[in-house]
Amino acid sequence: MNDKKGFTTTILHSDRLLKPEFGALHQPIHTAVTWGYDDVQGLVNVFQNKAKGYAYSRQGNPTVTALEHKVTQMEHGMATVAFSTGMAAISATLLALLKAGDHIIASSYLFGNTRSVLQTYTDMGLNVTYVDATSVQEFRNAYQENTKMVFVETIANPATQVADLGPIGDFCEEKGIIYVVDNTMTSPYIFRPVTVKASLVINSLTKYIGGHGNALGGSVTDTGLYNWDKFPNIAAILREQIRPEMLGITQIRKRGLRDAGGTLSPEAAHSISVGSETIALRLERACNNALALARLLEAHPMVSKVYYPGLESHPEHQLAATIFHRFGGLMSFALNDGVDCFAFLNRLKLVIKSSNLGDTRTLAIPVAHTIFFELGAERRAEMGIPDSMVRLSVGIEDEEDLLQDFKQALETI
Repeated sequence: MNDKKGFTTTILHSDRLLKPEFGALHQPIHTAVTWGYDDVQGLVNVFQNKAKGYAYSRQGNPTVTALEHKVTQMEHGMATVAFSTGMAAISATLLALLKAGDHIIASSYLFGNTRSVLQTYTDMGLNVTYVDATSVQEFRNAYQENTKMVFVETIANPATQVADLGPIGDFCEEKGIIYVVDNTMTSPYIFRPVTVKASLVINSLTKYIGGHGNALGGSVTDTGLYNWDKFPNIAAILREQIRPEMLGITQIRKRGLRDAGGTLSPEAAHSISVGSETIALRLERACNNALALARLLEAHPMVSKVYYPGLESHPEHQLAATIFHRFGGLMSFALNDGVDCFAFLNRLKLVIKSSNLGDTRTLAIPVAHTIFFELGAERRAEMGIPDSMVRLSVGIEDEEDLLQDFKQALETI
């Protein structure tokens, strides 16, 4: 489609312009596990990367391909590989591109599960240094000759620190390092990491892109900015078969998807693809709700701190206002000492106590007791996560209904 078309227009017509069977407006759900060829040479050509096609659904399916195409368009990237979950996408990227002895510089504010998988790879010989992602100087100080990758999130979950994304991108370009940006908390509607020179973009498709809490999925998008021809960990056989710009994403598909097996089902791909059509509409509403709620909470005497980049009191507010289209639907807040966050949550009538993010409904969860419990009290304190912190994924309810629910819960606690 013409690059001048808007974000939503491009997504809406993405499937149709790929010309699915019988004039369908969406790519159909292809449930086949395998494909047959009248001429065996056709099958061989697919296996040897000499022709496009499908051989076995673990590494490729027409329904999933259509979603990958759509995510690539959203991110203004070059190519995308989809996975069964966002964590599968992260794990596959590390597995496919790194070797024992390689060094990663990662944000110290990474989501707990991402931090956990990095620990698993550390146990297998990877070296990881965690730094304050809000300062590029921290990355420069941590650089080593064996540094192969930098891994950051746009907005940290749950305390909403905003990474110093542009300067970090400049640093990675200068050093020839793979720059991985997890865009889940912003989504390509709010921010495109290609604008800060990201090499690879991670999205948990479960969250804002799918948006309805009904399908798991993840993706890795190659922006086309990294020179894979100079990356030492590319398999020799791929260098013989694949053009240089496709080396990284192909190795992720081969080693990370085909070999590790985190395959996205065609049914989930279809749900995510259809859900993505309304991402702009959903996020505009969710962001408006989040800002109104953040202002209400910041002014309430029962609340000690609110974590939301849209507030002028947020340390990275100006940065977020400069590089993001909106401030997102993720926010957290801490109640005053002595206030029981369980009691508060149980008084919410509209808001759902749940662990997901990016749903159409507003979700709330006590952070220290659930998603960051395994890190322990000491690590939570280092990350600035108090026991009274509540994380919110703000949905698309009518604003006044949402605000009223928080008002009554705070008044009756």
